[in-house]
Amino acid sequence: SDRAFVTVNCAALPHSLLESELFGHVRGAFTGAVKDRQGRFEAADGGTVFLDEIGEIEPPTQVKLLRFLQSREFERVGESVTRKVDVRILAATNRNLEEAVASCAFREDLYYRLNAVRLKLPPLREREGDIPLLVQHFLGKFGCQGEIATEVLEALGAYSWKGNVRELENVIERASLLARGEKVQLHHLP
Repeated sequence: SDRAFVTVNCAALPHSLLESELFGHVRGAFTGAVKDRQGRFEAADGGTVFLDEIGEIEPPTQVKLLRFLQSREFERVGESVTRKVDVRILAATNRNLEEAVASCAFREDLYYRLNAVRLKLPPLREREGDIPLLVQHFLGKFGCQGEIATEVLEALGAYSWKGNVRELENVIERASLLARGEKVQLHHLP
C-alpha cells in the first residue's frame, strides 16, 4: 500500500500508443521512439496499476494484457527480453463487460481474469446518503468556506444525477463560484 500507484486511462490513449504506455518500448521500436521508455507496469513494480476504462482496450492489446495478467511477464515494444514485475491490478469501466463479452467485443478469458474481486458501485441516485459528504468534499476542493442551505441539500438529494458524481462535482463548483464565499442557496444551482 505504500508503493507506487500508477493510473492509465485506457480510453484517452489511442490503441497504437496504449501498448507502449503499458509495457514500455525500446528506441527505434516505432517512429518517434527516440529512447527506451519504461511502461506503467514497470513503473509500478511492487505497487498498483489502475486501468481506468478497461472496456475500451482493443482486442490485440487485450491479448497482451491477458498474457501479462497470467504471468506478470512482458516485453517492451520492439524488444525480445522478457521482464517480470509484481503489481496489483485494479480496473474500472462504465461499460457492461458481460454484454461486451457476449458480443465478442471483450475477451471472455480477460474478463474472468480481471473479475477476481468485483466491486459494483451503484449510481449516485441510489446513494442519496453519500450526497452531503460529497458536497462537503467538493466545497472544500473548490475553496468554498461558506455553508450550504438545508433546502439545497434536499434538492440535491432529490435529483436523479444521470452524470453521477462528476455531475454533482460540476454543480457544486458552479454553485461555489456563484455563492462567492456566502452560503450556497437554491438560486446558485443550475
